[in-house]
Amino acid sequence: MSTPYTLPQGTTVQALIASGAQCLQDAGVGFGHGTTNAEEEATWLVLWQLQLPLDSELEAGAPESVADTPVTAEQQAQVATLFEERIRSRKPAAYLTREAWLVGVPFYVDERAIVPRSFIAELLADGSIDGWLSDKTIQVLDLCTGNGSLACLAAMAWPEVQVTGADISSDALAVARINVDRHGLQERVRLLESDGMTSVPGPWDLVLCNPPYVNADSMAKLPAEYLAEPELALAGGADGMDFIRQLFADLPARLNKEAVVVLEIGNEKPFFEAAFPDLPVFWLDTSSGDEQVLLVTQEALQHWSEAQAS
Repeated sequence: MSTPYTLPQGTTVQALIASGAQCLQDAGVGFGHGTTNAEEEATWLVLWQLQLPLDSELEAGAPESVADTPVTAEQQAQVATLFEERIRSRKPAAYLTREAWLVGVPFYVDERAIVPRSFIAELLADGSIDGWLSDKTIQVLDLCTGNGSLACLAAMAWPEVQVTGADISSDALAVARINVDRHGLQERVRLLESDGMTSVPGPWDLVLCNPPYVNADSMAKLPAEYLAEPELALAGGADGMDFIRQLFADLPARLNKEAVVVLEIGNEKPFFEAAFPDLPVFWLDTSSGDEQVLLVTQEALQHWSEAQAS
């Protein structure tokens, strides 16, 4: 197995990234926590360890490029230690760097909370949800807030709203508090411990939710990196829909008339449609396609709920 520290004297940033990528690939580590392949993750780890901007220019010969910057033996050894820990522990890189980025915004994270990677962040940043909102959209709930990243991004996207980040995990909320404070959003974002909607009765104008939705079969096949995260934030029961069933049962009475709900379900669209065949939803475009995140209106939920009761 190749290792980053076997390079000769005079190693550059570019060579260290290439060697690290090969190292990760040879070790068979899993990705999906901010990166999708070995080269992306090696770039992240090398730049972070060398305290270089994560958006550094890496094209050799380009102006301002750091690709050909020499790396000292001491720096090389530090990078090697980081790669060795990544491979040995199988922890997501974000747990090692204590930082994850969403739509260009940095957030603190550690093992107490799931690594933030929600596609809802893209929708907040690019304004995709804005057309569904109005000047009456004031109270926003980020349910299953984890490290608080979506709650913070919502507050940044819409300066006029008040955001509540709720989670069943007090540990996750402690991490969220770090991020709310880090971004100076204490006056705009409050954090509450709640089992689903139990302690957040609303009424709400907008609900964002990236819930536990992984079905049991998929949970059993997850790479080790995902098993390093809190299971509570991932496992959604046999078909992945347990949390969402309860959520949809609770929501109609907790939403204002023109409210909308934005829900991420990952790769579970077939299970979602099987569980809620008569519920009309809108699928939203993200960088991963239009089957990861859906939007449902208060009106649709109300009608669906009434139909279930009849």
